[in-house]
Amino acid sequence: MNIKEAKEEIIHTVQAYTAKDGEGHYRIPPRRQRPLLLMGPPGVGKTAVMEQAAAECGVGLVAYTITHHTRQSAVGLPLVEKKVYGGREYTVTEYTMSEILASVYEQMERTGKREGILFIDEINCVSETLAPTMLQFLQCKTFGSHRVPEGWVIAAAGNPGEYNRSARELDMATLDRVRCLNIEADVGVWREYAVQAGVHGAVLAYLESRPGDFYRVEGEGPERQFVTARGWEDLSDLLKEYERLEIPVTEAVVGEYLACAAVAEGFAAFYRLYRKYREAYPAEGILDGTAGAEARARAAARLREAPAEERLGVTQLLLDGIHRRLDTWRREEADTEFLERKIGVLKGWQAGAAGSRTEAAGCQARASGSREPSGGTPPDARVADFLEKQEQALEVRRQKQVVSLEEERQEERGLRRLRQAEEAAKKAGARDFPAHVQAFEELLGRRREDGARQEAAAGAALDRALAFLSEALGEGQELFWLLADLTRSPDAGRYLRKHPESRYFAYRPLLLVQEQEERLRRELGRGTSEA
Repeated sequence: MNIKEAKEEIIHTVQAYTAKDGEGHYRIPPRRQRPLLLMGPPGVGKTAVMEQAAAECGVGLVAYTITHHTRQSAVGLPLVEKKVYGGREYTVTEYTMSEILASVYEQMERTGKREGILFIDEINCVSETLAPTMLQFLQCKTFGSHRVPEGWVIAAAGNPGEYNRSARELDMATLDRVRCLNIEADVGVWREYAVQAGVHGAVLAYLESRPGDFYRVEGEGPERQFVTARGWEDLSDLLKEYERLEIPVTEAVVGEYLACAAVAEGFAAFYRLYRKYREAYPAEGILDGTAGAEARARAAARLREAPAEERLGVTQLLLDGIHRRLDTWRREEADTEFLERKIGVLKGWQAGAAGSRTEAAGCQARASGSREPSGGTPPDARVADFLEKQEQALEVRRQKQVVSLEEERQEERGLRRLRQAEEAAKKAGARDFPAHVQAFEELLGRRREDGARQEAAAGAALDRALAFLSEALGEGQELFWLLADLTRSPDAGRYLRKHPESRYFAYRPLLLVQEQEERLRRELGRGTSEA
């Protein structure tokens, strides 16, 4: 199976293993909850998919690479205890709790999540002394003399022997107690993730034309050459930063990430061409509408005569621009929703506080025989106090590691904007609560307007790219590739569901026909190979 299918199976397993009956007991008792064992080549995304599955299920995650551990850290340290059996006292050896299980309990205390995934990577690459402990872990769900807490799903991963010399073969008794998922590298599935993760367009375009270079392992020993999904993603990050700093990307640098001479050479050459395509074609002008009719016509004429690799590269440049605009719109929408929530909380918080103060003042007035006050607006210090509490809450979540990096940055942006609006309101003479709320709502209105502009810009870029490709190349492979890419993109899907009048839907039948033809070719290919 591919890594996407494995992720779905992990999620389904967590859901099944943590399901409870009406009395609060797990429907599948822990002794029948077979651990998951993911076996597949290195760098294919086994650890990342565990993180994604845990996040989507809303459970905790404790992950360890077991090759970094000794027997003591995995099992615990021995302790000599005295016990009485049959009226006689004996000295016996017990063990402290292992570091790994202690981490599970710490995670439960820190996050409040009583259920989770305990993930052990490279489980079949341990030393001779640790191998029995790992077998005991898979078979009995224990480390030393301590059991994994109920509600925690056990998962492990390993590399087949052809990828790792230190890998040990698991015996039948162990395999009979686990659910083994055999993972294969799949460039199509990885591309869905890569588009959302913002992988560099040159990487995506290169692998579209040479999918066989996505994952390669050749040779043995010191002569072994390899390319993995991890290598492509890490290289992508470096390319973007080198471009920002205007540092040249050499073949030697590429080879540090793609440890296969032929692939490194091929990609380095393609990357140089990709940079030239950026200069030769007005991709950004086409997308934002600033490229005139003459410039578009010249670009279309050149693209018609270009080799397949160049047509693919230019299509990817257009996709890069579309995804960048869609991503900006998505972040702006998320930021706006955050501001809406915080302003709503502020209103509710202040209303409750004001009600409590009014009631207390009324009691005092009645006790003294004076008239009950009619209320009044709170001082602006209470707004600052509210914002300070929100910042402190974010810091607590950060320290407890229960907030993702993206959520953390989003909240930082939102709170910073509220702080700026607060300071601007003070300078403008606002001294009461309604004036501050009005300043915050004006900020929210501006963010909504920005979001609407970004949404419109993303949609216009999508329509212009489709129009340009159709004009230049007709209903060819490049148009199909762009349509398929947009279909796989969650951000594009959100936009298209909101805007069914988009030009995309005029070409949707073409995509369906192309997909059917591609599926038929794959089936015929399999039939030929089996014959």
